[in-house]
Amino acid sequence: ISINFGATAAVSGIFSYLSLINGVLALFNLVPAFPLDGGRVLRAALWRWKGDVRWATRIAARAGSGFGLVLIILGVLNILSGNFVGGMWWFLIGMFLIGAARGSYIQLQTRRAFEGETVARFMTESPVTVPPELSVAQLVDDYVYTYGHDMFPVLASGQLLGSVTIHDVKALPREEWASTQIGEIMTPRSETNTIGPREDALKALSLMQRGGRSRLMVADGSRLIGIVVLKDMLKLMSLKLDLENLD
Repeated sequence: ISINFGATAAVSGIFSYLSLINGVLALFNLVPAFPLDGGRVLRAALWRWKGDVRWATRIAARAGSGFGLVLIILGVLNILSGNFVGGMWWFLIGMFLIGAARGSYIQLQTRRAFEGETVARFMTESPVTVPPELSVAQLVDDYVYTYGHDMFPVLASGQLLGSVTIHDVKALPREEWASTQIGEIMTPRSETNTIGPREDALKALSLMQRGGRSRLMVADGSRLIGIVVLKDMLKLMSLKLDLENLD
């Protein structure tokens, strides 16, 4: 291409350099270390051989962590020899590979632990609720300090209106706590803070992650059934992984 267009030697050199870089990246991506493409091929081959995706992912992830460790050591050696920039690149790439490999295996463990489970399995029934006419000061004194929760469902005449959280309280100046009702600062019930009891447990985890929440309200329409707490889900997941020897 560079010859046909009469490119200068400098431009030709740039094309050659870019081609070399692309080739190196392609070869690097083929290393059998998960989650690189080569590692995914390795996992697929091991899965086909043993028929166990968990085992195959664990082995491929360990290969990824091992390769990442090699890159970290290579980076340290480069730094010690005076090549600071190149060494830091190898070091950071190695750290990334180790984190990505471990994260991929943990993600698989999570999916397997919650596979086939519904929100109702992890739900706490009859949670503590508050009325919308309650003042923010009363909420803090009588509920937050008493129960230690960071979220309370707001109910009126048995209907779920929404929820009030510590973040809602903190956004209000303290001098207005006594004169402000919960109904004025609460977050209305929506698909981001409420889930049905028959929904998949993984969906609840996804909602918590996206919204930065540790609790979700569980409702059937406008009727509150319970709440699901991230801490409880993770505790049960840990027990299940331990009993089923998934680690």
